[in-house]
Amino acid sequence: MGTVLRTPEWLTELGHGVWCIDTGYQRPGLAAAYLIVDDAQAAFVDTGTAHSVGRLLDALRRVGCRPDEVQWVCPTHVHLDHAGGAGALMRHLPRARVVVHPRGARHLIDPARLEAGVRAVYGDARFERLFGGIVPVPADRVVEAPDGTELPLGGRRLLFLDTPGHALHHYSVWDPVSRGFFTGDTFGLAYAEVACADRPFVFPTTTPVQFDPDAWRSTLRRYARYAPSRMYLTHFGMVREVAALSSDLGRRIVALERMALDIGVPDATALREPMARYLLDELRACGATVDPEQAHAVFAMDLELNAQGLAVWLERRYTPR
Repeated sequence: MGTVLRTPEWLTELGHGVWCIDTGYQRPGLAAAYLIVDDAQAAFVDTGTAHSVGRLLDALRRVGCRPDEVQWVCPTHVHLDHAGGAGALMRHLPRARVVVHPRGARHLIDPARLEAGVRAVYGDARFERLFGGIVPVPADRVVEAPDGTELPLGGRRLLFLDTPGHALHHYSVWDPVSRGFFTGDTFGLAYAEVACADRPFVFPTTTPVQFDPDAWRSTLRRYARYAPSRMYLTHFGMVREVAALSSDLGRRIVALERMALDIGVPDATALREPMARYLLDELRACGATVDPEQAHAVFAMDLELNAQGLAVWLERRYTPR
């Protein structure tokens, strides 16, 4: 461990040895990675994309850690804004191992199929601009984390829980020291630009292809059993009003589910505008001062992906097995 340097605006100390790193994905305040430091050992939770690696290594240096002190790299799931940089980052961390959900391990070891799928959606030029490619993680540096896995980090033990709802290959990390969960996408989106009058505004992320509202509600109930004091969201930052936000999120999951069933057409175009109207109605109801144009700008990408995910979910429901 070395000397802590002056921190830039993209690096925020949150207490309990936890730092929030804005990965720089698309715009400030959109996607975070977290650095946990304890007794000369460190772990990353989520990595951003390959473009984020330099910033993560800079964060290590600024908080006084050496690359060889990183023990674990923990992508909550294999979507590329969370795990795309894992392989490239590992090239700089000689002692670290990647901890991944068992359903996601093969995609980090051999990302060809994952990359091809994302390129098909975004096109090659946009893929390179957003993600910068995917470096495979050597199989002998991958640790699968089935539900209930515990791993040591300095004087604490991190607990990995299977938390489906957003994706089947998703875990959350419980940190008993901060009494907080690192939630990836399973505690929704909470952007600073669109807060309610009295608390953050959390909105479900139903991106393709494994949205499951029943499983998500079970995940929220499981979180509650730990009585967490805080949640560390990838999109974006630490939130504290856990019980109230969990209630908000659960209610909005139900609303999106019912909206999709009422429309009954597995077509993202048919779902996008009703979802946008619901989002604006919820913002007004909670006292947010954001104007509609700003809200649309903040959520534009999420609304598109959410509509696609709801369409896939509807198609799955209506397709005979």
